[in-house]
Amino acid sequence: MHRSPEARAQNELKDLTEQYGGIQKTRGLLLNPSTVFSSLDTIFSSCMTSIRYFIVFYLIVEALLIPVLLIPYFLVFTKLWILSVLTLGWLAYDWNTHSQGGRRSAWVRNWTLWKYFQNYFPIKLVKTHDLPPKHNYIIANHPHGIVSYGVFINFATEATGFARIFPAITPSIGTLEWIFWIPIVRDYVMSMGVCPVSGLALKYLLTQKDSGNAVVIVVGGAAEALLCRPGVSTIYLKERKGFVKLALKTGAYLVPSYSFGENEVHNQETFPEGTWIRFFQKTFQATFKKILGLNFCTFHGRGLTRDSWGFLPFNRPITTVVGEPLPIPKIKRPNKKTVDKYHALYISALRKLFDQHKVQYGLPETQELTII
Repeated sequence: MHRSPEARAQNELKDLTEQYGGIQKTRGLLLNPSTVFSSLDTIFSSCMTSIRYFIVFYLIVEALLIPVLLIPYFLVFTKLWILSVLTLGWLAYDWNTHSQGGRRSAWVRNWTLWKYFQNYFPIKLVKTHDLPPKHNYIIANHPHGIVSYGVFINFATEATGFARIFPAITPSIGTLEWIFWIPIVRDYVMSMGVCPVSGLALKYLLTQKDSGNAVVIVVGGAAEALLCRPGVSTIYLKERKGFVKLALKTGAYLVPSYSFGENEVHNQETFPEGTWIRFFQKTFQATFKKILGLNFCTFHGRGLTRDSWGFLPFNRPITTVVGEPLPIPKIKRPNKKTVDKYHALYISALRKLFDQHKVQYGLPETQELTII
């Protein structure tokens, strides 16, 4: 039986559309151009988002590395040694600023760059209770994750609108003190409201300045980074009581917060015990921890395209939920029993916050918060 040329052409078109699935056909087996362009636009947008994030990541890394590499070079090998001398002179003159409230910049905190960073995942900040500005606060955050993206975007920038959500509250994020030994980098991180996670710096913010200050501490620290994996909700808290003692000494209210999704944005590899690569991994991690106070994690994420392998984080949502403030009395020298009491109250408040919001932000009803 002979078919007409129109029928043969129509069948060939059908075969092509089936072979290159994903492009829709309309009645009459005609290709829909709008669907093709929509698919291409989705792919292009995904690549551009990844590239923007890579640029942000690159700029942050460069901001850390350039002063470390260039100052010794200028000092020793060029006629611009005077720049290094002036930089080091400024560092000596300004040495105590980071421990005395820092020097924040609303302009830096509001860079458009942070919006690209925030939209990539996306990252969101959720308020469950007001934080009245007549008090000071210690916002304890969990989990650390590989990089603590949620804490950085929500509290060190205005990408998610912290000042709008918590008016008249000034956030300061505690981090490792050695970062403030690096010229230029220290000014960069101070401009975002970052301070050393030291007793001296935190106590200054909570006692020497007016009320309405919020110190943000990732309680689990760098050690907790080794626990983070997709689908896992395990944190270090059982023996972490320093932040409770600080709250008692200063009278600052304790505020639990949890970043849902923080553990989902990277896959972490732990090699089998007894293998040479596991021995190398543990030795390297121990050395890195001893020198810089950081735990080196063996992790990976995605590349510039959605299904590729690389070191960009997966663009999965991160939601930081800030809970109800826990009133804390001011006690100059709190004893162990008092510290333990308020530590237990804090753990109870954190579990309550976790259980109330876990299903809404992607965890199963059966998921438990494991505290070690």
